Amino acid sequence: MQYGFCNLNIVPVRLEPADASEMVTQLLFGDHFKVLEKRKKWSKIRIAFDKYEGWVDNKQFLEITEDQYHEINQTPSELVADVIDFLQDDKNQLIPISLGANINKIVEFGNYTYEGRKLQGKNTKEQFLETAFLYLHAPYLWGGKTPFGIDCSGFTQMVYKLNGYQLFRDASQQAKQGEALSFIEESEPGDLAFFDNQDGDIIHVGIIMRENYIIHAHGKVRIDRLDHSGIFNVDTNQYSHNLRVIKKIV
Repeated sequence: MQYGFCNLNIVPVRLEPADASEMVTQLLFGDHFKVLEKRKKWSKIRIAFDKYEGWVDNKQFLEITEDQYHEINQTPSELVADVIDFLQDDKNQLIPISLGANINKIVEFGNYTYEGRKLQGKNTKEQFLETAFLYLHAPYLWGGKTPFGIDCSGFTQMVYKLNGYQLFRDASQQAKQGEALSFIEESEPGDLAFFDNQDGDIIHVGIIMRENYIIHAHGKVRIDRLDHSGIFNVDTNQYSHNLRVIKKIV
């Protein structure tokens, strides 16, 4: 088994080993993973944080040992707290990094220095919405995980990650976590609401706010109304998503 460390920021992870293939998620600086299959140009990986799989370009990560992989697993994360910041290498060159990048191994894997703000440990649920607002108006991007482009489940995953909690990558996977609530009235700000299509498949997720509002990624990260039927878009005055279940994760 081989292992890797992402020493760049916002690296695409693709469905198939080709530049034109669909992006299914992204690696941020500091993410680590197992290499399941290695080809001349591409490697199929399984990301340590959420066990998500896909293909990355071999030029866009650093190979590490099994011992280093397990050491990262056992080292508490130190996450970048600002939308954009920079590392500095030993040649005084700047490397851009974004919100949620993990900098706990920057010395070992590049001799970088970082002087910005960072997040560690778990926060209370009251902090979740403050974190969510950092992504407000970020454009929707399938597979995206940053304020420069993000999808619905990438948004919820990153908000929870920045506050010290682990969610799976896709909405359908996240819907299997936590405790189901019977009514919206039982929910608290920071709980997750899931939405399905006509076939009953979970296709969307958002974060519940106070007073029957929800923040979610739909076209952009936006705030809409939430009721027992689903999401009511405040711009179009129409329902955009059908409510399936509410989950308390924390």
